[in-house]
Amino acid sequence: MSKSILICDDEPLVRMNLKAMLNDLGFDDVLECEDGKSAVDTALARFPDMVFLDVSMPKMDGISAAAEIRKKLKIPILLLTNAYDSQTVKRAAEAGVAAFLTKPLRQQDLLPAIEIALRHGEEVDDLKETIEDLRETIENRKIIEKAKGMLMEKQHISEADAYRTMQKSAMDKRKSLRQVANLILKEG
Repeated sequence: MSKSILICDDEPLVRMNLKAMLNDLGFDDVLECEDGKSAVDTALARFPDMVFLDVSMPKMDGISAAAEIRKKLKIPILLLTNAYDSQTVKRAAEAGVAAFLTKPLRQQDLLPAIEIALRHGEEVDDLKETIEDLRETIENRKIIEKAKGMLMEKQHISEADAYRTMQKSAMDKRKSLRQVANLILKEG
């Protein structure tokens, strides 16, 4: 796989084992660091596709680091932990963490967690794109309706006639309906 992954754990043995497992799974670009502050700095400098963070680390814990990374990068973050409690899970969810993996890590748990986290990230990106498209459509409709209302008032025509007038103008001028509506509104 051509995805880059950042591993951050204060235990060198955990990092070494996780990196070896990831390499076995086909991940060649594996970055490493040992504390939460370095995780944030490395992630923002190198833009990995995914981050593994230990929950308990020096300088900044994994959940705080995850929150900082997610402010700038919308990438999947998986937490590594020996044990967790409901408060830790709540904080992790609020920080946007994709999943928990418990130590000691098992290779058979890694690939499913990675694939699900990456797929979930793609779904979120798709939803954001859909939302943006819908916002644009709504904004276009508002402007078109406003221009149509202006035409109806000025020319004393029906709503259907105002819309047909705008459509004809758009075709004649080779412009979008939104562009024609903006011109109508601009001309007042």
